[in-house]
Amino acid sequence: MSLGAATAQRIAAAARTLAAGGLVCFPTETMYGIAADIRRRDALERLVALKGRAEMAPFGLIVSRPEQAEALAAAWPDAAEALAAEHWPGPLTLVVPARSDLPPCLIGPGGVGMRQSSHPWAAALARDVGGPITATSANPTGQPAAMNVAQAQAYFGDHIDVYLDAGSAAQATPSTVVEISAAGDLRVLRAGAIDIEPPGT
Repeated sequence: MSLGAATAQRIAAAARTLAAGGLVCFPTETMYGIAADIRRRDALERLVALKGRAEMAPFGLIVSRPEQAEALAAAWPDAAEALAAEHWPGPLTLVVPARSDLPPCLIGPGGVGMRQSSHPWAAALARDVGGPITATSANPTGQPAAMNVAQAQAYFGDHIDVYLDAGSAAQATPSTVVEISAAGDLRVLRAGAIDIEPPGT
């Protein structure tokens, strides 16, 4: 699915909103998400307040290329490289040891979770921002994920600066989440859109 000129312009404008500290609701390959530029601590604080996020529930990220993921990691094992090469772009989130200087809302017990989206709008938004963006689902914590812009607007209204409407999301199945230790050991934290079998199973 290629982007038309009008859509590309809307996404570029949304990226400028993110760079200025705004929040953007955008479509992904699974559901609608909320983006913040992770270089903007003020935007991340807004997002934490908006979601009602628990401290130990970090925001997942979308990167525009694997090198961005590696740059945020304290360790990028061969297993992460192999899974990224096989399944990215796609609905697979890799949780790897995180750099210690990342904002706390991005780091969970296993590290930082990242994926490269296969949705052209999400991919273009991350590319235009020039760095990783958050990809938390567009719903208050504990509520069903928004599958279209109308649902997201009912949740958040004017608290989101830009809504990118690409119609209904394709599926409600979330991304698969796999934790990879510095030693390369795999653990599936959430079964989802991609089947991953850890070695030895």
